[in-house]
Amino acid sequence: MNPDIEDFILYLATERGLSDNYQLSTRRSLETFAAWAQRKHLAEPHDVSLAHLQDFLAERKRAGLAASSIKLEIVALKIFFRWLTLRTRIVHDVADVLPLPRLERYLPETLNEMLVEKLLDAVDTTLPLGLRDRAMLELLYASGLRASELTGARLETLDLDNRMIRVTGKGNKTRIVPVGTKACDAIRAYLATERPRLVSKRTGSHVFISHHGKSLTTTRLLQIVKGTAKRAGIETNVYPHLLRHSFATHLLGGGADLRIIQELLGHADISTTQIYTHVEHGRLKAVHRKFHPRG
Repeated sequence: MNPDIEDFILYLATERGLSDNYQLSTRRSLETFAAWAQRKHLAEPHDVSLAHLQDFLAERKRAGLAASSIKLEIVALKIFFRWLTLRTRIVHDVADVLPLPRLERYLPETLNEMLVEKLLDAVDTTLPLGLRDRAMLELLYASGLRASELTGARLETLDLDNRMIRVTGKGNKTRIVPVGTKACDAIRAYLATERPRLVSKRTGSHVFISHHGKSLTTTRLLQIVKGTAKRAGIETNVYPHLLRHSFATHLLGGGADLRIIQELLGHADISTTQIYTHVEHGRLKAVHRKFHPRG
């Protein structure tokens, strides 16, 4: 089964243009199934039946896999067997009728405007890399970028004169996002004085680089955000995506149209963006309970 998996992952990369993370996740799910199938003496994809798939997923559930992880594995199996059918490597798509588990929808965490200000002000720009860290946090909040979009940002995608940045998100889809005035000022200060001192012979065109002149990883970005939150005395668990959630929630609270927020965030489906309406409704109800005499 592994040669088919290799061909399928190549298809996801070259024909579908899906992200490296998506390819890795799908590969992991399919290789887990292939190892299980080998133990069951199922040598080829056409040996697999619907009952086999159901047994595999039941075993994964008994092993303690969360519903969200099981859903990812089901999706991987469905698209893999659909591809096998379209390529006539199997006759029937046995995974087509596999149901997806219903997941509980959790409201995203957010920081209020005061805590965001507290976080940003906690960056000491007089310290080494302080200008860089302030610019990164300002941009995360000003434009609602994903961590990978920020670490992948390049100088040629940044237009500070027009206060815009072009980012590449999930599925290698690009979008243009406005950059706030304060974020532009912070980025200009970093580019003018600090970044030139970090540049080495191996430095590329990434906007944000390490003290070795290399591009930053998302893990390092997470460490910087958490360290800044700790210095700010914020007890909430703060991470880069929390600023993205806060960006969307604050825009919605300010009256922004949901479709505009969808475009800014790069969501393919409006239903993904609609979860922020629940956050805003929850905030409004909390305010009502607190201040209305009969709340």
